[in-house]
Amino acid sequence: MNIHFQAGDLRRIALLTLGASSLASISQAQITFSVDWNSAALAVPDTCGGVPMTEGDILIPAAGVPTLGPAAPPCIAIPGGPGGLGLLAFGACIGHPPGTPCRVEVDALSYGRDHPMGLNSAAPGSYLFSTDAFATAGVPPVLFPSIASESPSGDSAPDVWVNGGPLPLGPLPPFAALVGHLGVIDGNGFISGSSAVYPGMGLAEPSFPQPAPTFGDNIDALDHDPSGLGGAFPPTGVYFSLDAAFPDPFTGFPHSASAAANGFSGADVLVSLAPGGPPVVYAPSFLLGLELTGVADDVDALALRENGAPGFQPSQQPNDWLTPGGPDMLLFSVRRGSGIIGMPDSIFGLPINEGDILTTPLPTIFGGVSPFPGIYCAAENIGLNTSRIAGVVPDDLNALDTIVQSNLDCNGNGVSDLIDIISGTSTDINSNGIPDDCEIIGGPGCFCFAPFAPCGNPYPTGGCKNSTGLGALLTASGTGSVSLDNLVLTGSQMPPAKPGIFFGGPLMVGPLPFGDGLRCAGGGIVRFTTPTLTSATGTLTAGPGLAFAFGILPSTTMNFQCWFRDPAGPCSTGFNTSNSYTVIFTP
Repeated sequence: MNIHFQAGDLRRIALLTLGASSLASISQAQITFSVDWNSAALAVPDTCGGVPMTEGDILIPAAGVPTLGPAAPPCIAIPGGPGGLGLLAFGACIGHPPGTPCRVEVDALSYGRDHPMGLNSAAPGSYLFSTDAFATAGVPPVLFPSIASESPSGDSAPDVWVNGGPLPLGPLPPFAALVGHLGVIDGNGFISGSSAVYPGMGLAEPSFPQPAPTFGDNIDALDHDPSGLGGAFPPTGVYFSLDAAFPDPFTGFPHSASAAANGFSGADVLVSLAPGGPPVVYAPSFLLGLELTGVADDVDALALRENGAPGFQPSQQPNDWLTPGGPDMLLFSVRRGSGIIGMPDSIFGLPINEGDILTTPLPTIFGGVSPFPGIYCAAENIGLNTSRIAGVVPDDLNALDTIVQSNLDCNGNGVSDLIDIISGTSTDINSNGIPDDCEIIGGPGCFCFAPFAPCGNPYPTGGCKNSTGLGALLTASGTGSVSLDNLVLTGSQMPPAKPGIFFGGPLMVGPLPFGDGLRCAGGGIVRFTTPTLTSATGTLTAGPGLAFAFGILPSTTMNFQCWFRDPAGPCSTGFNTSNSYTVIFTP
């Protein structure tokens, strides 16, 4: 069996040899998150300790960072009970099945160190967010991958999105800065129904919009923490909210009433200052402009920059958190069904929607027009539907974080990767949201499966078996960027001290028997090295500098292989080959 990748396939499928490292600091920092009571992860033993996960636990990917699938189930970073958030009756919720709410659900999350929005010149900000399975998010520009592309196959609820372009200084009314959004973290890291693939967190997909149970996962809270705590309980405490009790307008199911069970309102922002809690109120609902209509509200997403002074000092004017010694930045959203949905916001007087990013009320002395929260970034600006658009179902913002835009700068040019792609300063051939100059576009092929092995010497994860008992393995590192010219080919698992070369061609052929191995590179063979002896461990390398040395141009496809002498090989031809590695070269 020959694995043959065409350029058209590679435009949709990213076979990333760099794995999660391609996402630069999103991978280097820690992603922590929670899931809701209707998620498949509940009662599944976590990977690190074998403890059944609950909707009250703060989770982290098992590998520490998002990875391409398959990925193990997440690990519990901060438990919801003893040693963690200190929620009451937490022990009774351990092991309860999905679709049966238990009263510990964490609805929003922050460590109080989120990026202060408004520093647009020195450190632009971006929003990371998640929505539930009911979101369809079709506000132009509709980018790929996005909620619009992933929701039809049930692949959106466990995913994390980022605004797809620069946002001006808020507050932003609807349609002030249409930038859409792009997927940066997947639920399971496997190819989706839309053919998108990006690193995931070991969650279950698909998750379709249906009553309990959904058989998939839904991210209910998240934080992207650049401090590198590894998911440990932070010294500044954990800020969060708990679930309200009112029924979901779409499903008719009541929410878990976690807040009331712990003595709080679902509209309060809480803090556990030390492992084991107990949690206390940090920002009460009335300071957020909530619980004023006689109908309950529920804080559903949270981004917080705590100023270090004891207690909560609410913002009085937009962006006053940038003033030295100024108040705390607290941005949030409310769940659908909340009492303030449709009420006029205090900044623009517009009806509040569940996808809006809100800030504390603007007092009347500074021009506030209502006692309710102010819209800091209207949902339409990040591609979400609202009731302000005729004929659409509003999207619910389920989780939120603010990050420095350069946190997504994998090529180190000081510009957000997503802006690089949108502006055309970086290409993105495979449409995965990662600049091509940060990754290798292509992947391995020509593995030696049994039907093609020349003399009964198959090796399904490399070239055909050689005298070492293994098949030669060709891998690649660096990128396929012609301008960077940093591609490095490495052949391994070959006999030591034997001559070898790297060769390649623009076409994939065969596989054709070739000595003790197979040849799949064709269409005008080029030798990329002179014969060189393999090392004492049987390895051989070529590059960097291959593009310059051989005049390789952007958009060129090259299928590389390694050839080597093997006098003691199993087929007695005296030579063998590695698997192939396809690279599509980019600018």
